[in-house]
Amino acid sequence: MNNINWVVSDPYVFQTLQTVIGKAVVVQTERGSVRGTLKQVVPDHIVVESGGNSFYIRTQQIIWVVPNPQLVPE
Repeated sequence: MNNINWVVSDPYVFQTLQTVIGKAVVVQTERGSVRGTLKQVVPDHIVVESGGNSFYIRTQQIIWVVPNPQLVPE
């Protein structure tokens, strides 16, 4: 029961996201974007904390990620 084998669908995204845990990110998904702090990265999802809420985002739903975003007026 404790032998769980994870299959990472996109290992480069997984490895890259692990390097920005604890930092601010913007994550674009098929349903919209989430801006907050990246709290956790596991093979099938990430956790972004924003406004006191935790957003669990499936890795397969991520379109792009901006680590350390800067607010710049356009």
